Amino acid sequence: MHYFDLIQLSYRTIISHKLRSTLTALGLVIGIASVIILSSIGRGFHSYVLNEFTQFGTNLIAIFPGKTTTLGLSGATISTVRPLSLTDAQSLTTLDNIIAVLPLVQGNARIEANKKQRRSTVLGVGSAVPEIWKMNVSKGRFLPADKQTSPRAFAVLGHKLAIELFASKNPLGQRVRIGTDRYRVLGVMEQKGQMMGFDMDDTIYIPTAKALALFDREGVMEIDLLYNSNTAVNLVEKSIKRLLMRRHGHEDFTIITQDQMLKSMDSILNILTLAVAALGSISLLVGSVGILTIMTIAVSERISEIGLLRAIGAEQATIFKLFLSEAILLSITGGAIGVLFGILIVQLIGFFLPSLPVQLAWFYIMAAFAFSLLIGISTGVIPAMKAAHLHPLDALRTE
Repeated sequence: MHYFDLIQLSYRTIISHKLRSTLTALGLVIGIASVIILSSIGRGFHSYVLNEFTQFGTNLIAIFPGKTTTLGLSGATISTVRPLSLTDAQSLTTLDNIIAVLPLVQGNARIEANKKQRRSTVLGVGSAVPEIWKMNVSKGRFLPADKQTSPRAFAVLGHKLAIELFASKNPLGQRVRIGTDRYRVLGVMEQKGQMMGFDMDDTIYIPTAKALALFDREGVMEIDLLYNSNTAVNLVEKSIKRLLMRRHGHEDFTIITQDQMLKSMDSILNILTLAVAALGSISLLVGSVGILTIMTIAVSERISEIGLLRAIGAEQATIFKLFLSEAILLSITGGAIGVLFGILIVQLIGFFLPSLPVQLAWFYIMAAFAFSLLIGISTGVIPAMKAAHLHPLDALRTE
């Protein structure tokens, strides 16, 4: 029997049992659609997090206080935490290929202005925020480049905080109180939104030295650096390490490049996407059990038909191919409908829920379809072998 005849006969058999075939394929449709929807949500979250992380610019290096080292003795570790100072940040500006340096202190405090009070995030920063973090000022200007150790009491408000404190009134030149100090408002930042759950608009920016005094800290929490994009990051990292080791005497700090952060986050988010896709694949396994069950039942129901085919000269290989073709056709049909249905659902989610990040993960779509084909082959083999090994006379006697 030619392959075309096998396919045609398998198709007619499937069509003649519409309800059974539909229920069999439905398991695969649901399974593949689940994989596509879940992996699209995972991929969308992956892209969303990376975009949120990189919206503050590129070519960044972060320096944190403290370094954990391991000695030669088993289990012997020394953890040192020495503050990073404003003078450390100032010294980093002298390095080649360093464009800007930003010492950072973060905390939460009560902001008072215009007879209103509000607890907001306070960021102690330098004048390089617009350049390093790619954030623009919508009104006024950002903090001036004062001497870091003795800055003037100026502040810049986030978009939301300015509205909450001053409503429609122009905040420029107004006074706000943070703790016991009063600050004059120099500017208002453009609306930025949230970054990793942190509301950048409900924030006030003050000089780093003022924030150190406000929160009674000895050193900054972090130093961000913007380096020349034409320079290799490893060379910049080595120059930073040499300078700080000369100042501190040993390596009691941690340097993390943006590439390292992105690689770590990318690997974690890839695992997350794989995990949610694996959850959807459980439905595929259920669908495979359905195909195996239906094909096994089909063999028992069609024993007489098998006996007739064998009696008129059909070989065992032909019977095997016939039942295997039916299983493969069912899996291909269910897989194709599942892919189309899954893509449609993802598009509808993106249209009706634009705040939920979804992005089609084509690798998982192709993998799910390939898996459905593999299911058809693997689950069709056992029933096909059982049908092929039936004795013609015994099969013909079966009612």
